Amino acid sequence: MDPESVEKAAASLLDAYASRVPIRPLTETEPELSLDAAYAIQRAQVERWVADGAVIKGHKVGLTSAAMQRQLGVDQPDYGHLLDTMFHTDGAPIDTGRFLQPRIEPEIAFVLGRDLRGPVSAADAVAAVDFVLPALEIIDSRIADWRITLPDTVADNASSGGLVLGTTPVRPEGLDLALTGCLLHRNGELVQTGAGGAVLGSPLNALIWLANVLGPMGVTLEAGHVVLPGSITAAIPVTAGDTVVASFAGIGNVTARFAKGAS
Repeated sequence: MDPESVEKAAASLLDAYASRVPIRPLTETEPELSLDAAYAIQRAQVERWVADGAVIKGHKVGLTSAAMQRQLGVDQPDYGHLLDTMFHTDGAPIDTGRFLQPRIEPEIAFVLGRDLRGPVSAADAVAAVDFVLPALEIIDSRIADWRITLPDTVADNASSGGLVLGTTPVRPEGLDLALTGCLLHRNGELVQTGAGGAVLGSPLNALIWLANVLGPMGVTLEAGHVVLPGSITAAIPVTAGDTVVASFAGIGNVTARFAKGAS
């Protein structure tokens, strides 16, 4: 894919953000869209956001659970960038007008205490984690009706929308993240359950995967940055008026409240 086509595709996705009108899958017009080209489209958007004043605050790993891969019809993880504009306060109203077709999913967020650059081992990854937090990721798609292939979601910054971090930092020592259970409630009703083992066997494996993918590209996961390793359950749709609470054994709770009447 030539640079002009990359910029054109990035512009179409940026226009979808601005207009709140989703676009056709990129793979309908570019059936041979490669993952390399899709990541180039993603980077072009990130560069535009940073040029406009946004700050990169971390990364997300997506499609790490069998449930999410089945739900979206893909067969491998991907990654995207987290910008400061994506972070929302635990329990505070979230304007649903910022999103096109939002869904939400529970995750165990890593906050790094030191830089991490691949290739890394499990021991390296554990040593780099300062603490974990309960998290809810708001995924969204600029692709109409979520009709995405892997290159489509990669180009669309891994279908990122926003995130809410809990306020109960927990040191990772003594936690078995693979066995950490989660209950997901929407408006008081239990809608999903899961455990950390759904995420590549353990959320830590997603952190290792990310560092080892980005390292050869010269990208370091920075101290202080947040890494979302992927969803423990299938994502659920949300709309204005919904309140979603994720409860993690040994880690705590986090709440996303979607404002009614948001424009």
